[in-house]
Amino acid sequence: MEEWAAQCGMQKAPGVEIASEDGVDYSLQATQPISTGQSVVYVPADIVLNSASIQQEFGESLAQAEAVLVQGIKVRVRVKEGINYRLPLFRLMAKILVEYEKGQESAFYPWLNSLPKQFFNGVSMTKACTSCLPPYAGWLTSNEKINYARFAQALRQGWVPLSQETVSNEEVVKWAYNVAFTRFHEVWQPERAKLIGPMADMLNHAADPNCAIEVDYSGNINVVALREIPAGSALTISYGDPTNPTPLFAQYGFLPQDCTTIFCKAMHLEPQIRGLGYDFAELLFQTE
Repeated sequence: MEEWAAQCGMQKAPGVEIASEDGVDYSLQATQPISTGQSVVYVPADIVLNSASIQQEFGESLAQAEAVLVQGIKVRVRVKEGINYRLPLFRLMAKILVEYEKGQESAFYPWLNSLPKQFFNGVSMTKACTSCLPPYAGWLTSNEKINYARFAQALRQGWVPLSQETVSNEEVVKWAYNVAFTRFHEVWQPERAKLIGPMADMLNHAADPNCAIEVDYSGNINVVALREIPAGSALTISYGDPTNPTPLFAQYGFLPQDCTTIFCKAMHLEPQIRGLGYDFAELLFQTE
């Protein structure tokens, strides 16, 4: 995968290497010191999966699938707004499945073949596992399962150019969802989009990250060092608020080791909580 990415224009700083402690999970590590502001990894737009570009690529077929996704939800307005907000994720999922179906003919095959095959986040949990979760974690996980089911159902309507064999394969469809859901980076300019950059998607999470992802208006991705990074350090970014780790657990399947938060247990009071102008992130207790 790394050789393929380099042939496509990916560049990395000297000493940036793919590393693994267990031969299963892989991430980026600095084997040489890296200076503040130095470019760590550069990924050209040509090999970046960009939800905005995907929308243009698939055109009307994708638009029809998205219309089915939104219009098929006969529930309160806030849920429909949530689905509209997630359409960039749906586009990434559809693109991953289309490229998967091409097999070795896909331009992205080396990257696809390098991706994890197993996930441990909320969508991947069984009903029995979900039922054992604390209330806040269970609520987020259940919402994610519902979102995945809606995405899968929309794909099975036949608008996106995918074979029946592919869309009927629950394992493959869920894998594509999890790849998109756990590896995207979101931007808001020049338009809101979700992107996945091969190699740049191998940065792990840290509460105090040493790198940040920048995206220019052409869609090129540049990972930049936020401070001096000693040799032997893992290269990290922030996946989300470390003081509210439950969403990290639901999306990625892990809790930060330095987590000191007690889960909110007042899920049955959601309407009252939101009516007071609070979010669940503001109702967590910190322990010593």
